[in-house]
Amino acid sequence: MRERIHRYTLTEDKAMALGKVTVNNLNLGQGSFDEIERKTLFLGVGHVSSDTNTEDVTDTVIALNSQSDLDQLLDSDDSQLKTQVAAAQANGGENWQAWALPMTVDDDWRDALDLALHSVSPELVALCTPAGSASDLETAFAKAESVRTDQGRRLAVLSATPGIDDTEQTWSDYLAAQAAMVQPVKAYRVSAVPLLHGNNLGVLAGRLCNRAVSIADTPMRVATGPLLSLGSVPNDSAGVGLDNALLASLDALRLSVPQTYADYPGTFWGDCNLLDAEGGDYRVMENLRVVDKAARQIRLLAISRIGDRLLNSTPISIASNKTYFSRPLRAMARSVKIGPSVFPGEIKAPRDGDIEIVWPTRHKVEIYLRVTPYNAPKEIEANIALDLSTVNL
Repeated sequence: MRERIHRYTLTEDKAMALGKVTVNNLNLGQGSFDEIERKTLFLGVGHVSSDTNTEDVTDTVIALNSQSDLDQLLDSDDSQLKTQVAAAQANGGENWQAWALPMTVDDDWRDALDLALHSVSPELVALCTPAGSASDLETAFAKAESVRTDQGRRLAVLSATPGIDDTEQTWSDYLAAQAAMVQPVKAYRVSAVPLLHGNNLGVLAGRLCNRAVSIADTPMRVATGPLLSLGSVPNDSAGVGLDNALLASLDALRLSVPQTYADYPGTFWGDCNLLDAEGGDYRVMENLRVVDKAARQIRLLAISRIGDRLLNSTPISIASNKTYFSRPLRAMARSVKIGPSVFPGEIKAPRDGDIEIVWPTRHKVEIYLRVTPYNAPKEIEANIALDLSTVNL
């Protein structure tokens, strides 16, 4: 019996002496993020070319870029959808990317959007069918918010509104009709774009997605260049042409419109106004875009921290995770200096106090971040004084 016990003990000791090595790959969430920004999904009545697709048009999401042949993809005939896409392509510049989903007149664009979101992730949704009432704009906002709350995806909607009926409306009639549509609406994710020249929606969508500028830039920026392929200047029923006074009135109503400068060639854009309430933070598109970009990336970083004790309530963990969650802000804040010129980043660099981490309970953490945009001059006043203090002899 003793020998058996002795042999068993030796066998157990020998088994415990076996060496083991385990090597794990740790994912610290340091990779890059897919770019959602500068991509638009166009929804509108249109056709799919019979040369490329014979399926039901409502099931077709068409990928587009700056080299796409729109006659081949969206049919050679003109359509509501193709008109706006062509204008966006002209203004989108090099490496422009977008998607189009042709619809029939009976389709609900919300169903089309749900279908498209199964395969694409746009920053902007352009509704080519003009809104007919305030409720249409409110519906667009409700849909954008439902996508944000249900899926964690952030969209801004560019919604067309009707152009002038030059057989029946004067400019006063038109202004009153547009005011009745937008004044009751509070929708910080919606921009209303009147089809004054027929293709204004596409022109704006392309300008917003042009890679020559950042998402923090207003489409008002003159250095970006003039608008391309904008339709002809409209007249009202009395034959009076569109002028800057009416455009200023439409802009005051929070509509997004083009503009011109006296003695300066070219047509440019004003602000991309959003239908936020007076005093709101998101009355212009560039404010919403930088916050949405940061939010998309921070959301992914937060998902990777679920159930991970690297994020805990100790001071060292809080300090480490402030750095972790501020990574998108630091990347967005990078500026470039070329000679004497400094091209600023999308936002200012985060400072101490711009990110805070709070634990209200053992299992819930709240993260607060502050995004600070740069100033941009939208009104410049120059004052010139005449100096007569020196008498020339």
